Amino acid sequence: MDLFVIGGGINGCGIARDAAGRGYSVMLAEMNDLASGTSSASTKLIHGGLRYLEYYEFRLVREALMEREVLWKCAPHIIWPMRFVLPLHKGLRPAWLIRLGLFLYDHIGGRKLLPPTRTLDMRSDPAGRPLKPVYRRAFEYSDCWVNDARLVVLNALDAAERGAVIRTRTKVEGARADRGVWTLSLRDLDTGAVETVRARMVVNAAGPWVDEVISGALGRNAAHNVRLVKGSHIVVRKKFEDPRAYFFQNADGRIIFAIPYEEDYTLIGTTDQDFAGDPGEARISEEETTYLCAAASEYFAEPVRPEDLVWSFSGVRSLFDDGASKAQEATRDYVLKAEETAGAPALHVFGGKITTFRRLAEAALDEIARHLGARGGAWTASAPLPGGGFDVDAFEETLAGLKRDYPFLEDVHARRLTRLYGTLARAFLGEAASLSDLGRHFGADLYEAELRYLAEREWARTGEDVLWRRTKRGLKLTREETDAVDAFMRELKPQTPAAASASEAAGGGKGRAGAA
Repeated sequence: MDLFVIGGGINGCGIARDAAGRGYSVMLAEMNDLASGTSSASTKLIHGGLRYLEYYEFRLVREALMEREVLWKCAPHIIWPMRFVLPLHKGLRPAWLIRLGLFLYDHIGGRKLLPPTRTLDMRSDPAGRPLKPVYRRAFEYSDCWVNDARLVVLNALDAAERGAVIRTRTKVEGARADRGVWTLSLRDLDTGAVETVRARMVVNAAGPWVDEVISGALGRNAAHNVRLVKGSHIVVRKKFEDPRAYFFQNADGRIIFAIPYEEDYTLIGTTDQDFAGDPGEARISEEETTYLCAAASEYFAEPVRPEDLVWSFSGVRSLFDDGASKAQEATRDYVLKAEETAGAPALHVFGGKITTFRRLAEAALDEIARHLGARGGAWTASAPLPGGGFDVDAFEETLAGLKRDYPFLEDVHARRLTRLYGTLARAFLGEAASLSDLGRHFGADLYEAELRYLAEREWARTGEDVLWRRTKRGLKLTREETDAVDAFMRELKPQTPAAASASEAAGGGKGRAGAA
């Protein structure tokens, strides 16, 4: 095959999709589930990163701002605009500085569809109601929300539809270069089976494990390219009815967000702490919980307490180690480094953000083309992700069409399916004329037809894959219902787009060119 990608997070899946769409033969291996690491533990934002302006990251902010509307157009089912309310806090950043930052935010990123910044009187605006009365002025600006885990899976699904082989629960145990070709040893972590594949180039997009891949599977000396930083979030019962999110400044110079989440909840985060250890074992600490509760309680009239938590999640970001003294000051920009061993090229991906994954992939493909030869130009900026083939202002129309064709669906259920799957919801609703036609009911609005679809088409194997990454229905189910979902998923024999053999991928020529 042409290209072997290590890592099934947003960077790995984005690169695999772009490469397959240009006609390269591609295989991707992820040792766990897709988006099971950093990519499902984000703050769920497609944003420019307003606070990065303070660290003079102007190129990164501009690129991220430009991507907001590009990605929204490509995936209007899982990405949508959100307004953010930034209350002025006496003694912290002055109003003139924030206004200057928001002026840049509005004007350096080619904004066309998102509304501009405006000033709020919190004494009369509904956004002031949940907050303490001391906050009398605020700025309101635009960014976008994204279902991060769905973004990863849809990139993998599109890559597979374009010929890529996607293998989850598969670990790269070794890679050897000889006369311009990599020979990789893969272990299926479910069965223990080992196989060998060959590729002309390797892309190491293992996120927080990127240095481990370099010094382990690729056999280099100890690598120290990334700074591991843990970010944690808490989820509490809904703190406010307003559809807008909040951007809160803290006295320590950091910021947190409070965001409407999954209909009935508020998402609060994030923290920034240097991390040592296995990134897969990252968990929120008592210190982080206390910090987030205190930071939010500085603003909300009704305090946030640790006992209010209904869920928390943590992820480890692999930031390129630029020598910054504090974790919050380390660059969020991505860095790509290419090298050759015995004539066989490898590309290592360091850092990156959900927002800029597509631009990162294009930069990676420029480097891949230098080593393997060009196979077509950039194409992903105008290509919708699976299920997203409708206009950004047509979500409600798409939802209405689903409800018209499946009138037995409650509004909340139909809206959830459209938000997760877009037009692909019909793939598992099929000819159903009633809820009973969807099979076994597992609780809330989760039915067997959806679970089977996730197993057959989206590489889901366990209850965790389904409940906490693909659907977030884990927030709604009891322990017994959660156990039942897990047992059901583990009994299924998935027939996914990943079922193509590695030997088929090695034959090459399976990718088809995307629209340039």
